[in-house]
Amino acid sequence: MLRLIYIYIDSRTETSMAKAPKRDPKREALARDGALNPRPKAVHDALFAGNPFFDAKDLVQVRYEMVRRHRVDGVAISEVSTNFGVSRPTFYKALRALQKAGLPGLLPSQRGPKDGHKISAEVVAFVVDLKAARPKLTTSQCLEEIETRFGIKVHRRSLERALARKKKRINPG
Repeated sequence: MLRLIYIYIDSRTETSMAKAPKRDPKREALARDGALNPRPKAVHDALFAGNPFFDAKDLVQVRYEMVRRHRVDGVAISEVSTNFGVSRPTFYKALRALQKAGLPGLLPSQRGPKDGHKISAEVVAFVVDLKAARPKLTTSQCLEEIETRFGIKVHRRSLERALARKKKRINPG
């Protein structure tokens, strides 16, 4: 009589340790500077597929080559946009940026408001003078004074940041 013996191997457990991903210094530098392309896999241009010099992770290089493909090689904007994984408005934005500011224009810029739009230099100077005249004045009281004098409502934190910027400019440290 023949007996069959079945041996089950559990493939879910792995005996070897997984290797840590290799560190990519260029990728880290691009991310730190805000120039890391968030969608490198969307770039399907032949230059980026076949040449190691061209790096789809480098957003500035991708934008430059995209504009160059149209302006120098004469490729249609719709085709360039598709090959580089961007919309046509994004292409036009890169084109204008390159024409206006050159290569630095292709660097990503800070989004959103750059400074407090309600708190002008005049408002900050007013608060500095108020605090100099009455050192015990609280931030809430300053906000009330601003609203009375200028007719604008300012958030407490916005005023604190504006005053900190002013102090930093006077005493750079």
